[in-house]
Amino acid sequence: MKVTIIDRYIIRKFLGTFFFAILLIVSIAVVFDLSEKLDNFIENEAPLKSIIFDYYLNFIPYFAVLFSSLFTFISVIFFTSKLAYNSEINAMLSNGISIYRLLIPYMFGALVIAVSSFLVNNYILPHANRDRLDFEDMYYHGYRQNVTEINIHRQIRPNLYIYMETYSTISKLGRKFSMEKFDEQGRLRSKMIADFVKWDTTTNKWMVRNYYIRTIDDSLHEHIESGRRLDTTLYVYPEDFGTRDNIVETMNLGELKDFVDEQRLQGADNIEVYEIALYNRYSNAFAAFILTLIGLSMSVRKMKGGIGVQIGFGIALSFAYIIFMQFSAQFAIGGNINPLLAAWIPNIIFFWIAIALFFIVPK
Repeated sequence: MKVTIIDRYIIRKFLGTFFFAILLIVSIAVVFDLSEKLDNFIENEAPLKSIIFDYYLNFIPYFAVLFSSLFTFISVIFFTSKLAYNSEINAMLSNGISIYRLLIPYMFGALVIAVSSFLVNNYILPHANRDRLDFEDMYYHGYRQNVTEINIHRQIRPNLYIYMETYSTISKLGRKFSMEKFDEQGRLRSKMIADFVKWDTTTNKWMVRNYYIRTIDDSLHEHIESGRRLDTTLYVYPEDFGTRDNIVETMNLGELKDFVDEQRLQGADNIEVYEIALYNRYSNAFAAFILTLIGLSMSVRKMKGGIGVQIGFGIALSFAYIIFMQFSAQFAIGGNINPLLAAWIPNIIFFWIAIALFFIVPK
């Protein structure tokens, strides 16, 4: 099982083709993106330094990770087809190298891509996405994100609920505020009503104005308390309101886990979206092995029509994989499938497709 010249040759071809393909598609994407957004950059007076370092330097890893699985597949098909049509695969097999032994350098190349993609996606890309999205808000959309939420109902702790009629992310102020606390039997124990609640940046606490608190003890006696101002802790923070839809893109793996736990505790309605994003951090990396095996199985032998036909089949199968991922995610969001299962179903199905294709390859 020692590393041979053929192993190094295949790994070099695999990774070289992959990184060249990523570089090529990223270059094309940058050109198209710039042509689309140039007018907005000029209109909003975006500095050239910010365009290069704050936006496109962070845009490149985002786009590379987004299409890493697709180009893993295409790279395997492209260079393996060339090996097959140059009769290099036949020469390897006729000299005693089995198809199973030939698979080892392919899996090693997939391992390099999977680990690199996982590390970049979870620990480097979130910070880059933060800068990129902030730049887009300022110089592409032309505004900082300003969201006013209405009719907020949220569980912030077990048996503890808050309500706000409106909340502004700019002023960090919520109007018509109420907070209810229940016991384990679901009986109301206390309720606070206030004109508004505002985040105090000096104390890092919420300031409640013109409040009225009704407390009910075990004997069902009520205690009434009121006042003009009260500093309190609500177990939520201003950034928990008015979050952008792609907030998970700005979180590393640890932050995303904590965020999902917090949203689950608060009883968020769209918790499945965040859970799928978390589980996809793992399943997307594993996809490199599956797509490498499928790509090898489809391109290790010659086909009528040449390399173009194999690449065409490969792209069609890749898009089928991506579409299947989207379908399973939508089913999970609708509550029909467990989010963990939804994130892994495409890998499970295409894993068995890969196994079937590999075992029908002439050995």
